[in-house]
Amino acid sequence: MSVGLLGADRPLAELHDLALVDLDGVAYRGKNPIPYAAEGLAGARGLGMHLVFVTNNSSREPGSVAEQLTGLDIPCDPIDVMTAAQAAAAVLADRLDLGSRVLVVGGAGLATAVREAGFEVVSRADARPAAVVQGYAADVGWPQLAEATYAIRAGAWFVASNLDRTLPTEHGFAPGNGSLVAAVQTATDVVPTNCGKPEPTMYQLAARRHGARNPLVVGDRLDTDLAGARAADYPGLHVITGVSSARDAVLARPAERPHYLAADLRGLLTTHPAPLRDGEWWRCGSAAARVTDGRLELADRGTLIDRARAACAAGWDAADTGAPFDPDTVPDLAVDEA
Repeated sequence: MSVGLLGADRPLAELHDLALVDLDGVAYRGKNPIPYAAEGLAGARGLGMHLVFVTNNSSREPGSVAEQLTGLDIPCDPIDVMTAAQAAAAVLADRLDLGSRVLVVGGAGLATAVREAGFEVVSRADARPAAVVQGYAADVGWPQLAEATYAIRAGAWFVASNLDRTLPTEHGFAPGNGSLVAAVQTATDVVPTNCGKPEPTMYQLAARRHGARNPLVVGDRLDTDLAGARAADYPGLHVITGVSSARDAVLARPAERPHYLAADLRGLLTTHPAPLRDGEWWRCGSAAARVTDGRLELADRGTLIDRARAACAAGWDAADTGAPFDPDTVPDLAVDEA
C-alpha cells in the first residue's frame, strides 16, 4: 500500500465496512469526551460502518469500556471492544498449553482475559509460571515488578500487553505500560513480546471477529495506531485530537504515516482530496506546499486541514527522495476549523 496520503471521493464511512477506533485521545481523554467524537461515530454508523474500539489499555474489562463509551453518548456493547489484554491472551494461547501458569502484572482486565483463555493466573514467581504478562494498572508497583523480574530470570516467557511509554489523562501525559515494562526489561535484560499496537495482532483479531472486508484504522498516535495500520496493511485515519500533531505527521517515518488526515472523527463523514504534484508544489484543494532549499513553504490559502495534507505530501516527498529538509521549518499546523 502507498506510503502517501490517499484520496477518497466518498465518505470513509461508506468506503469501509469497519472502523477500528482507538480510545484514549480519539473517543475520550481520561474521563472527558473528545469534541465531535460522538457526532462523528454516530454519523459513521448511520452510513453503515461498524465500529470496534481497539485499545492498548489492558487494565479494564471490555464491559467497563463499553459502559464508559455509552455514558459519553457512544453506544457500545462489550463485543465491540478489543483490548490489548485480549490480544495478549491470544498470543499466550498460541504457544502455551492450556492450564499453564501465567504471572499477571496488571489490572482486572488482563487477569480476566488470561483466565478466560484457559490459563491459571498467579501472582508470585515461586509458583514457577511459564510466562509473565505485564499490562498497565495504576496500582502496579515495586512488589509486582519484582515478582515479574524473579520469574523471568528463572526462565519465564516475558509478554507485554503494549509498550506505550505514555498515556493521556485529563491532567496531561502520564507514564504508560511501556515505561513500567522498561523497568523489568532493564532488570532482566529480556526484551518482551509485544502484543499491543503497533503490532497488528489486535487489528487482525478484531477484523476477523467481525468478518470485515475493508477495515479502516482510526487513531491519534503515529507510533502505535498508525504504525499498526501499516503493519496490518490496513488504511489508517489520523485524527488530530490526541498525542500526535499534524506537524508530527509531516515529519513521520514511512512506517508511521497515515493514509488519511482529519481534525477529528467527523473526518469519517467527509471526502478526502489526495494531494497532487504540480511542478514544485504539492496541491490539495486550494492549499499548496513545497520544500525548497530545505525549507517547507506553505501557500497562504486553502482550509487548514488541506494545508496539513499538502504539507505532508511535500515533506514526505522530500524525505523519500533524499532532498534537504529542515524539520525546524515545519510550523505547528493547527487544523481545528470548527
